[in-house]
Amino acid sequence: MKQSRMLKLLMVVVSSLVASAAFAVVIIAPMAPPAPRPEVMPPARAGFVWDPGHWNWVAGHYVWVEGHWLAVRPGHRWVPGHWAHVGAQWRWIDGRWTV
Repeated sequence: MKQSRMLKLLMVVVSSLVASAAFAVVIIAPMAPPAPRPEVMPPARAGFVWDPGHWNWVAGHYVWVEGHWLAVRPGHRWVPGHWAHVGAQWRWIDGRWTV
């Protein structure tokens, strides 16, 4: 009986994780983003990596998002997000940690 409840709980957790992954936001813009704004990177902080500022597409226009610190993931390297030209549009590729 106890195993059956544990199995049901595990199924609920897994299905909710799969469902949340299915709703990833894709940002598409009809025009190229402006040139990045000049941004002075603050002095290095132990245990953190700087994620530079970038343009975000919101409600039909670009909005600047300032750079910020991210906690380091040991054994990983941060690859900042960027805009990619796809056909006649521009698509935002999220930043990610790589091994």
